[in-house]
Amino acid sequence: MSSLLAILKQQILKNGPMALEDYMKAALLHPEFGYYQRGETFGVKGDFVTAPEISQMFGELIGLWSIDCWVKLGSPEKFHLVELGPGNGTLMSDALRSAALVPEFLSAAEITLVEASEQLTLRQQQTLSSYSITWCDVWPTFRDTLPIIVIGNEFLDALPVRQYEQVDGHWAERKIALAKDKLIFKCEDIAASALPENLPSVSECDEGSIFETNPSAEKICSNIAANIAKNGGSALFIDYGPSESGLGDSFQSVQHHKYTDPLDNPGTSDLTAHVDFARLGHLATVQNCETYPISSQGRFLERLGIEARALVLSRNAADNQKAKIAGDLQRLISSKEMGTLFKAMTFYANMTEGPAGFGE
Repeated sequence: MSSLLAILKQQILKNGPMALEDYMKAALLHPEFGYYQRGETFGVKGDFVTAPEISQMFGELIGLWSIDCWVKLGSPEKFHLVELGPGNGTLMSDALRSAALVPEFLSAAEITLVEASEQLTLRQQQTLSSYSITWCDVWPTFRDTLPIIVIGNEFLDALPVRQYEQVDGHWAERKIALAKDKLIFKCEDIAASALPENLPSVSECDEGSIFETNPSAEKICSNIAANIAKNGGSALFIDYGPSESGLGDSFQSVQHHKYTDPLDNPGTSDLTAHVDFARLGHLATVQNCETYPISSQGRFLERLGIEARALVLSRNAADNQKAKIAGDLQRLISSKEMGTLFKAMTFYANMTEGPAGFGE
């Protein structure tokens, strides 16, 4: 039994069933036993591989995407460049390397990384030691009026969700409880006033239907959109999930690149849930930002020119390197790999045109 499991059991015995949101927060970010306080989590030696770790092309194109947004903002002398959940710092490192093509962009960028894990912050500081960067553990409050460009790759999926299940013709919250000293899911009735506003009508759903909400994702996207609507800028989120809102249980756990029981040994595996892009896009429009239709990751990268970039990298490469570049390209854009499961979403304001990579 992990120490975190013992802690959570004691909390449930004392306070009753625990919201899934609170369980995810503890399992991922407990200051001592949380998953993101561990050593290797990303990459082949870790539990999962993100797009920036697959190929430098991903981060390089995000850097060029950021330059495009900066130009469409009028090339301001100063602006905030923010990455949420930067992982090992690989994406930002590759993005800033490609951005060096436009020195004025780098000079104008006030870089902020938002990272809740102390271990990952230390790793990012090593990776990005050549740059002047500010770190925050939560979304910062910018008191100036500078435009802002925000990047979040596989950030939203790790934010904690709540789940609701239709039981006997009404919605109940799906929580974590104890049964014979084992963590289980248990539905608990809650006040109607505590139900989310976008919960579907019970008449539209079958018995046993599950609906997920992500209060943290909704809050941070609303805050970012409000900032962008006020001062100008753009946001880019790349993650996995459907283009349209819907029902279903997407809460999952991955350890050593394999799916595991998300209630087994909390703190030892990565916990995620699908992103409701349609909901977050709607909240951005409520804050008076403009949006594009959600794009697949593959199509987004193709519009940014990833195939041309792969050709350039292959030009003077050895045969084994050419094969790797081709394989990495397919992994990022193919419908059989990450190309369609992962989506790209943007919202923006005060730009001469919308961000690159979206629309035909």
